[in-house]
Amino acid sequence: MNHKSLLAFRAFMEGGSVNDAAERLHRTQPQVSRLLASLEDEVGFSLFVRKGRRLNPTREARKLYSQVERALSSLDEVENEARRIKNHQRSHVRILTAPHVTNVLVAEAIATLTEETPQFTATIDSRTRIDIDIWLGREQFDIGISVLPLDDSSIDIEPMTSVNAVAVMHKDNPLATHAEVTLEDLIDEPLVINSPRTVMRQRIDALFRKKGASPNIRLETPNGVIACELAARGLGVSIADGFVARSSMRPDMVIRPFSPKLTLEYVLFFPRWRTRTQSVNRLAELITLSAQRVSDES
Repeated sequence: MNHKSLLAFRAFMEGGSVNDAAERLHRTQPQVSRLLASLEDEVGFSLFVRKGRRLNPTREARKLYSQVERALSSLDEVENEARRIKNHQRSHVRILTAPHVTNVLVAEAIATLTEETPQFTATIDSRTRIDIDIWLGREQFDIGISVLPLDDSSIDIEPMTSVNAVAVMHKDNPLATHAEVTLEDLIDEPLVINSPRTVMRQRIDALFRKKGASPNIRLETPNGVIACELAARGLGVSIADGFVARSSMRPDMVIRPFSPKLTLEYVLFFPRWRTRTQSVNRLAELITLSAQRVSDES
């Protein structure tokens, strides 16, 4: 397919109009219209329907866009990498991590490395724990951070730190007066809990099964940060990764130790085929130090 037509299609889908796409691409509206028409001819099905003076994308266009955006993003990264090679830029690092880890661990490490190496640059791609498993074979990255287990032959894994799960709730919850929240305390307590595919949920379900009980699930989400925020609003108690809880602090939120101890192992992972640069190694060192400090404080 014509690269310019794909660029016009992406710009239209992102901007919502031919006029906006033309501004993004520094082209005229007729030029963009011709590129979009050319793309329709190439794919052989309708990408747009006209309503009044506006073009609206069809269902087929929305399906195609997800693949086009991914392909063009990969090409953008190829161009960026070529530019970095041309400029002998060895200080750029592509980081793959979860949003809460960025807040708690990565931001401080990046700030330190930026002070040490002014030419340092980074691309940070945030994925949920579930998405990291799915995207490992697709993403271009230099260093990643996640929770075990990780089972992929394309990566090298190095231990970083461990963190204990905690109980999160509103300050008015009766359990907030406890020095420690136990599994027995939660037998009938409404829970805001992670979805079944997450590592945290699987560990919690195993604890309840061992006790011969089932969790009283009020709300369920794959995102630990959202679970903590809902718990902080008084909608139930959440059992959360300690890093997630601390990155989600809200007014009236209370965090308590959880028993029995539920420990999560955080690791760094690297593409096995890629040679690590000095910046990657230094960033890994700084992230590990930050993780160990936060873990000790908790």
